Amino acid sequence: MFESVLKKRNAAVMPALRLFGRKWLAASDDLVFPCLFEICFRLVWLALISCVMNNYWITTEKCAEGGLAVRIYMIGTLALIGINLILLVALVNRSAQGSITDTHARRHVAPLLVCKFLLILPELGFNIFGTIWAFCDLIQCTTDHKYSKTVVEGIVVFNWVVFALIIFGLALIFDPLGSAKYKKSRDNNDNNGPTESAMHRKVSNLWLRRFRWIFCCLRKDEFGHEAFTQVASLLSALFRGTDLTPSDIMASCILLRVRQKRETREMRRIRMLNDDGPRYSSDVLRVFATSPSWMTLKNARHFKRFAMASYGWPLVCYMHCCTGPFRLIKKSICCACFRSKAQVVIDDNCCLCNVAGVKYMSRMRNEDVLHASFTNHVFELPFCVLADHSTKSIVISIRGSLSMRDIFTDLTANAERFDAPGMPPDSAAHRGMIAGAERLIKRLQEGHILDRAFNTYPEYTLVLCGHSLGAGVAILVGARFRSKYSDLRVYAYATPAGLLSREAARRTESFAFTIGVGDDFVMRLGIESIENLRTSIIETLRACKFPKWRIMLNGVGYVFFGVPSRDLEKTWKDVTDIETSIKEGGDPLLSERHVQTIATSSGEATVLSKEISLRRFSKTRLFTGGRILHIIRRKKTELEKKSNTGGPTYEMRWATAEDFTELKIMPRMLLDHFPDNIFKTLTTVLEQQKTTSASITSLNSL
Repeated sequence: MFESVLKKRNAAVMPALRLFGRKWLAASDDLVFPCLFEICFRLVWLALISCVMNNYWITTEKCAEGGLAVRIYMIGTLALIGINLILLVALVNRSAQGSITDTHARRHVAPLLVCKFLLILPELGFNIFGTIWAFCDLIQCTTDHKYSKTVVEGIVVFNWVVFALIIFGLALIFDPLGSAKYKKSRDNNDNNGPTESAMHRKVSNLWLRRFRWIFCCLRKDEFGHEAFTQVASLLSALFRGTDLTPSDIMASCILLRVRQKRETREMRRIRMLNDDGPRYSSDVLRVFATSPSWMTLKNARHFKRFAMASYGWPLVCYMHCCTGPFRLIKKSICCACFRSKAQVVIDDNCCLCNVAGVKYMSRMRNEDVLHASFTNHVFELPFCVLADHSTKSIVISIRGSLSMRDIFTDLTANAERFDAPGMPPDSAAHRGMIAGAERLIKRLQEGHILDRAFNTYPEYTLVLCGHSLGAGVAILVGARFRSKYSDLRVYAYATPAGLLSREAARRTESFAFTIGVGDDFVMRLGIESIENLRTSIIETLRACKFPKWRIMLNGVGYVFFGVPSRDLEKTWKDVTDIETSIKEGGDPLLSERHVQTIATSSGEATVLSKEISLRRFSKTRLFTGGRILHIIRRKKTELEKKSNTGGPTYEMRWATAEDFTELKIMPRMLLDHFPDNIFKTLTTVLEQQKTTSASITSLNSL
């Protein structure tokens, strides 16, 4: 029924550029800014070569040898620059047409690009001749005008640089899977199952080769190959069936910010009418009225220092860019590798700079550092064991992501069975964090570290803390140790969303305290949220009516001036236009196989539901662990803005794991994740609480 429609729109079904019989990792609307940039340089070249011709033409008639060749070179170069300028102007005009999914409006871009590439051959020949003329003595055509010779030398050198950049650019946008021959074999295969599996294996192998080549230093890790394989499988599953280019992803991030701000505004209006939104409060005593006695902001801030301490000297130098090294000198030990050490330190440098960072951030003495391991491999995180006498605790602080090895541990995100005392029998958790927890427990048991610590301090309790990846591992280690240490506590900061299955996450609320600040993206980062984001990207790009170049320019403006209210409405097409485009030929952001699914659908909701159900990497959904305290910045009232008065900076509430299942594109999504920002937030809340309490006390005394 839809065969004629599909055949008619087959050439325009892909937003990715099709050139020389293959697909490339670039779109036909990516050429506006590169071509404008080249036009500027071509105009400069045109002016310079015109000046050379004006000054040097008469001289060539008096040359002993090669005068005719020099004149041909100048005329040919001038003509090629002029033709290139005409093609570049045409490419800018055609590439700027239509929205991202309106590939038919840009159907002339590919032929123009072919003409542009064909001009490279004569340009290369003329440039070789120019090189011989400028830098060799084969052509006897000298002149007293040094200006002309300098200009020709500069143009020749710059042309070689341009050729090198063209080769580098083609290498960047080359798609190893864009072969027309491979595409044809897919289209001719009637059995969709094996074809999809073959495509998945091919993409996985491609990502695996990339990892092995780029991260060759990780091959030595015991679990490096396993991590490469898992991450390659994840990435191939996420992008399989789509033809999104890198520029599409950039544009979609800008559009998602506009879309989410529009949706937030609408939700705020609904909540104001229905009065049923989440309740945030700046009254700390009211928020913590029903919480256990150990779940306090004071304790959270105190153990946040220990969580930051596990990062060692890099975090100290980051927080104190100019004075960091001087702060570490007081805590470091020169030539410590030649001295006997009072504590066990593994894989630190000769001056124990990481231990110095631990002592500086945690304010611990040398003898209070019971163990410190800075061994960092895939699935193995640095950690330290400290004796905190102020709270009578043995603290295990686990470091978050700081290296590429940690990133691969994060990305090994598929669900795996997780067994721990008191957990449901069908519990699942993040595979990379399970491996990290098991390696840490093995280290603790092999060195009898906790046994020796509690023999020295028998009345102390066990506390685990960590930030980001370290927070997730801390919760899993706490679940394993819960039966042995009944009074165990876990302080987790910015815990990743994809940690535990739902029922297992509920069990951790009794011993784990999770703190999240603002728009932290890691607390919303999981396979489920990434897959939903992928579908939102396709939906958002399809709904946008602006061309990509305008979206990019708008994005620059949003960075400096915010998103204006007019863009919240004017950016999108009508819903009827979206549904019509779907029925007429499918989605240009999906590959041919998924176009058939869309063409047989009755509406947009069906398309999105099928897209989600067909492409799920993991069947088990994972959530954030622990009892979650979410702290956000309080918006000032109109009266406070007019009077320029303050009030509490932050407000908070007890959130649920379901509140962090949607990945949002927000301005502070990265800054709110940084450990120092969380520490500053907790400090500010506690200081304002003290100020408020002091004010109430003074009023009561009156």
